[in-house]
Amino acid sequence: MSNLPLYVITFFAYSLLAAYFWRAQTAGKIDTLNGGLIGHMVVVPLVLHAYLLYGNLFSGGELNLGLVNAVSLILWLTMLVYSVARFFYPIASLQALVLPLVAVGVVLPALFPTLHPRVNGLSFVLEAHILAAMFAYSLFTIGVLHAGLMSIVEKHLHHATLPRALQGLPPLLTMEILLFRIIGAGFVLLTMTLASGVIFSDQLFGKPWQFNHKMLFGFISWCVFAVLLLGHYYKGWRGRTAVRWTVSGFVFLLLAYLGTQFVLEVLLHR
Repeated sequence: MSNLPLYVITFFAYSLLAAYFWRAQTAGKIDTLNGGLIGHMVVVPLVLHAYLLYGNLFSGGELNLGLVNAVSLILWLTMLVYSVARFFYPIASLQALVLPLVAVGVVLPALFPTLHPRVNGLSFVLEAHILAAMFAYSLFTIGVLHAGLMSIVEKHLHHATLPRALQGLPPLLTMEILLFRIIGAGFVLLTMTLASGVIFSDQLFGKPWQFNHKMLFGFISWCVFAVLLLGHYYKGWRGRTAVRWTVSGFVFLLLAYLGTQFVLEVLLHR
């Protein structure tokens, strides 16, 4: 593989930053990374990762959005969103948790090259549909990570103890505000994805719209997040209730695409 050295460089760049962030986290010095130069160094592996992704996704002018490419893209977008959000929120501690995942995600296409890619003719409608879907997945990935961390922090606060590794996290109120903003943005993109899939089915998939299991799980996920946002707005849902609904919606979203691709590519070899 001609890009193997670049995969290795990008992996180690992410890994070194992850180790540095974790060291600062456990030493209680994570706040210095929120505005420091080292915190901005994440852009280096992000750019390299983007180059590798582009080569994998658009090889030969065809779109290859197999399982490993999709996972790698979602993790890259997740890290990109965090890198932008850090200019507005003190979330270096959250980046410390995501960096190891992205380090693994960048080498997945090299370790497990897609043997049965999903190929479609490129068009503006298709590109917009995929972009909205991947950003939605990324935002909900961040959302479920937030929800899990909020649950852990809340549990430890009730016992008046908090592990050293979690002491640098933003206040629960800040994390909750960020959670619902992320879910709100993800919900808009998910709505666009489902709507475009129904309206432009002929252009996207070359056949009239059909209600299949993928669409079913997508609509269930949409309904779950819609209820969560309405419950938060009108009923003040927060805390454990918000966590449960967020995780439930994310699980259905995973089943809608990644679960389907896993079955097709890994189990059925299609």
